[in-house]
Amino acid sequence: MVKNRNEIDEKYTWDLSTVFATDEAWEAELAEIMTALDEAKAFEGTLSESGQALLAVTDAQLALMRRIEKLYVYASMKNDQDTREAKYQEFQAKATSAYAKFSQVFAFFEPELLEISDETYAQFVKAAPGLEAYAHYFEKLFQNRPHVLSKSEEAILAAASEVLSAGSETFSILNNADLEFPNVKNEKGEEVQLSHGNYITIVESKDREVRKGAYEAMYATYKQFQHVFAKTLQTTVKTHNLNATLRHYASAREAALARNFVPEAVYDTLVSAVNKHLPLLHRYIKLRKEVLGLDDLKMYDMYTSLAETDVAYTYEEALVKSEEALAILGEDYLNRVKTAFKNRWIDVHENAGKRSGAYSGGSYDTNAFMLLNWQDTLNNLYTLVHETGHSMHSSYTRENQPYVYGDYSIFLAEIASTTNENILTEHLLNEVEDDATRFAILNNYLDGFRGTIFRQTQFAEFEQAIHLADQKGEVLTSEYLNSLYADLNEKYYGLAKEDNPQIQYEWARIPHFYYDFYVFQYSTGFAAATALAEKIVNGTQEDKDKYISYLSAGSSDYPINVMQKAGVDMTKEDYLNDAFKVFERRLDELEALVSKLKE
Repeated sequence: MVKNRNEIDEKYTWDLSTVFATDEAWEAELAEIMTALDEAKAFEGTLSESGQALLAVTDAQLALMRRIEKLYVYASMKNDQDTREAKYQEFQAKATSAYAKFSQVFAFFEPELLEISDETYAQFVKAAPGLEAYAHYFEKLFQNRPHVLSKSEEAILAAASEVLSAGSETFSILNNADLEFPNVKNEKGEEVQLSHGNYITIVESKDREVRKGAYEAMYATYKQFQHVFAKTLQTTVKTHNLNATLRHYASAREAALARNFVPEAVYDTLVSAVNKHLPLLHRYIKLRKEVLGLDDLKMYDMYTSLAETDVAYTYEEALVKSEEALAILGEDYLNRVKTAFKNRWIDVHENAGKRSGAYSGGSYDTNAFMLLNWQDTLNNLYTLVHETGHSMHSSYTRENQPYVYGDYSIFLAEIASTTNENILTEHLLNEVEDDATRFAILNNYLDGFRGTIFRQTQFAEFEQAIHLADQKGEVLTSEYLNSLYADLNEKYYGLAKEDNPQIQYEWARIPHFYYDFYVFQYSTGFAAATALAEKIVNGTQEDKDKYISYLSAGSSDYPINVMQKAGVDMTKEDYLNDAFKVFERRLDELEALVSKLKE
């Protein structure tokens, strides 16, 4: 039975008293913030009066946001530890309202700032040298000038935002609330209702009939509603393209990547490099077919583990293993890891009502907390080092950057976490002695690489294709989307679309296609992390120092520049080719191990 929160040993829970000592202290801070927000309304219309005025408004805005973020962290994490508690549901709602009020109060900031000419801004900096601390922050905002509309036009778009998000919201409601899946049989032969939550577990089954049943039931449901999903996706794509046109971008992709100042060359380079290396994926598919002993490998055979051995770690064993692996990053990094592990930064075990999954969170003025739902598995060991990577990134950034640059873009976020995973893989492979465990580790790595770099790039190709098609006047019917997706899937996996008819409907269940060119960052992040881990494990002290500099950079520079300083140029193919070399090396080893185990 799942324990209640009060039955969990305190040492396995995060210590949120380091954020606010008591709930009463949180409530007092909320009251002070709401008063401060009311007082901040007086700033509107004053920003362009002088350099001192610009500095005062900017200081006030960032100071209030810093306080609100800390307020929200406490409320949201208290709620996550047991989502059934009405008190913390209310706390989170109040913190969200504080965010909303902040946005309303400071809605004037960017429009007023962008009305300041370059010449006037230069005069302001001379008159108020304190503005120099915000140079990069303002530089990024000023780059939006060509894409910011008049106040009246911006007001119209803001008013229409709820209508324009209808496609995405309709998809979410249909997919998460209204869609009902049929009953299927699990490994025990029991009938269970298929759901988003249990689908992956069932399709990973060692029993082929079980995974086939779940797979066919899942896509039969999406086939039934394919026309509705085509309409929700088409509506979202049209919204992205309309927004790009109105804001004077050449395409929706350019508009989306501009938010993180990422050149489109990064996207195109990724797709080109992955396509060149598809023969490696085909080799892995062939090996999977051989190990499973199948003449007719299907898409529903992609997710079951090839390993016969289940590698298990207790939480305490995982802490030790993580410290051993991450020690390669140096004494300072390891000491930070030990601090996180010992000082209750982590909420470890599942309890009734606790939020599912795992994450790293916190704000500039808190610890970089981690939420887990621990199980004694190899995957959970990887989850621990993954979230630790995020937390160390946050720790270094917050210690080395002022608040204005004390966070990092999504484009950079997954690199730190996945670098840790790659370092762990190297460590485990170096110390493992038996072939069965080695097989399981290699299989885990290759499946992760396939599911991230290959699969997410396939998604990225599809996303770009449908936006371009709409831009050219193509109607995104279900027939069009099915055909496009089936062709792409056949290209990537080398499995005939005629033999895998259900996969043509997969596009209908992927929420990321509504996120506006988000998915490619999973692939670039994984590839960059693979290249960085190779440098850390096999390179010089300078490579490690550069990596720590990346962790410390926050948003003080553009993401592409941060990565170049770390030794990875993401506008070129080199880092991707380096990642594929690692994949090929480990594929070679798994192929050799399969041959050895057959003897």
